[in-house]
Amino acid sequence: MTVLDARAPSGPIDARWDRRRFEMKLVNPANRRKFSIIVVGSGLAGGAAAATLGELGYDVRCFCYQDSPRRAHSIAAQGGINAAKNYQNDGDSVYRLFHDTVKGGDFRARESNVYRLAQLSVNIIDQCVAQGVPFAREYGGLLANRSFGGAQVSRTFYARGQTGQQLLLGAYQALERQVAAGTVKMYPRHEMMDVVVVGGRARGIVTRDLVTGAIEAHVADVVVLATGGYGNVFFLSTNAKGCNTTAIWRAHRRGALFANPCFTQIHPTCIPVAGDYQSKLTLMSESLRNDGRVWVPRGAEDCGADPAKIPEDRRDYYLERIYPSFGNLVPRDIASRRAKEMCDQGRGVGPEVAGVRRGVYLDFRDAIQRLGRQTVAERYGNLFEMYERITGEDPFDVPMRIYPATHYTMGGLWVNYDLESTIPGLFVGGEANFSDHGANRLGASALMQGLADGYFVLPATLGHYLGATKLEKLTAEHAEVRGAVEEVRARVDKLLSIGGKRSPDSFHRELGALIWDNCGMSRNAANLERALRRIPELRAEFWENLAVVGSGSELNQVLEKASRVADFMELGELMCRDALSRDESCGCHYREEHVTPEGEAKRDDAGFQHVAAWEWRGPDAEPVRHQEALEFELVKPVQRSYV
Repeated sequence: MTVLDARAPSGPIDARWDRRRFEMKLVNPANRRKFSIIVVGSGLAGGAAAATLGELGYDVRCFCYQDSPRRAHSIAAQGGINAAKNYQNDGDSVYRLFHDTVKGGDFRARESNVYRLAQLSVNIIDQCVAQGVPFAREYGGLLANRSFGGAQVSRTFYARGQTGQQLLLGAYQALERQVAAGTVKMYPRHEMMDVVVVGGRARGIVTRDLVTGAIEAHVADVVVLATGGYGNVFFLSTNAKGCNTTAIWRAHRRGALFANPCFTQIHPTCIPVAGDYQSKLTLMSESLRNDGRVWVPRGAEDCGADPAKIPEDRRDYYLERIYPSFGNLVPRDIASRRAKEMCDQGRGVGPEVAGVRRGVYLDFRDAIQRLGRQTVAERYGNLFEMYERITGEDPFDVPMRIYPATHYTMGGLWVNYDLESTIPGLFVGGEANFSDHGANRLGASALMQGLADGYFVLPATLGHYLGATKLEKLTAEHAEVRGAVEEVRARVDKLLSIGGKRSPDSFHRELGALIWDNCGMSRNAANLERALRRIPELRAEFWENLAVVGSGSELNQVLEKASRVADFMELGELMCRDALSRDESCGCHYREEHVTPEGEAKRDDAGFQHVAAWEWRGPDAEPVRHQEALEFELVKPVQRSYV
């Protein structure tokens, strides 16, 4: 077992990032144009990184599978972005944001990285305001804030329910400015299929043009992956259908360790599943829990009744009852489990699906009476409109119905303090890495991490790598580059040649249900072992009975899906293996064997206060589990309490 070294600086935590930046080697501005950088992904992390690196003068190529960077899934984020500005003068600080994030992650994140994130949060807001991001403002013109789960202060900046979209447009305009300046070249509709590793270092990628089917190599001095998370392994999730794991999984197969794959976040505020025909789920922003009250009927006899006719004394505002200090703003993992618990007790609401009501109420009646309909509409109007279009119910008149759904993944490729993976020269930003959130991400922290990595961390650490590393000149004709291209071609040909009878979606749906049932909101050893027996069988059937119509030399979305589902098959198995090996409960990883008398997650700090990072050994070989010990100097691990 290898003990991983994060290479985080020592000394006072508030000086570590400054110290690290001072120690870094720099690249002369006149020499930067000599270095080439590939950025895969054009969302907040990738778009911000590509724009900033281009502005610094590097030769940047940015790849995305969408037809435009504006369609990156960052656009779907709704509620806000955290920053320790303390504009409300309510006791917030960089240290409090750091503390809340470490605690919210159930003490399974690296302190140095989290503190840097909290420090950089204040710079992110200044950057975005300068770009013209239209954050909500108070009457006097100051930026407005609202509360989010896991915090008792208001530190979340927002633009109605469109924060991700507005932040992405800010990054996009910065990116397009560099495209116009010639420092960045965009490659839309190009999917990364593999990492090129030469001499032990990442030196490029292999892509497939999604329009023509052309497979080609692109070489560079350094590669950045900012391709988001892997939540679509569950099939039903809040992620866009195109979101996938291929980029980071291909890197994993080339030698990048995969950290904490079982840490997958279930978001408590989603529109419930309506039937078996659905292909994805829709998120309702966590910001709604600021003014909406979560409740279920006290008795099962009221579950099918008109909620307006259920009197107050027959309503159970269970989050306010169990967690009086935080109420409806407890962290996501806790709110999700409690919603499941209410429904498991037979107190769920809404129509029955497969004989069970899977929903709880999110009610704005009291907020409308207190604030007025117009104020509520100004805060959440577009979210209310979205909900009404999907369900046919007006939240101003009828309480929303919500239920947990897969949303974000805290696991990802292992990176050190510089965001470099275990493959030298391969850097990973945003949700694609594991670094900042531990076992549970607090709401409004995903956008914060993506922009911190893209605008501030990666431009500094990549410069150090390039300044400190002597790299040989490389072309696409190099033997290892050509070998990577041929491997991708062979894989595509294999998918096309199977000639079976089942579609990629049918395999994906079965895999997703298998992982949701056995490695979802709660896990136990028996279910995980059952999944670990079934997934290899399903994977074997996939490679024997897959049907892919069309050819590889054209736009072929069935082929795209097949390639992605093949990677989800392998990732899903690793998730279950990781969950089985982590014999404790922490954050979103809720092992039923390890629960406190109050029903909360019970950690085992003596045995599992570490990051689990997995090494690939082949599709039919057991992976090797490595560890990075976690040390807590400032936020001492205690049983999480939001009471």
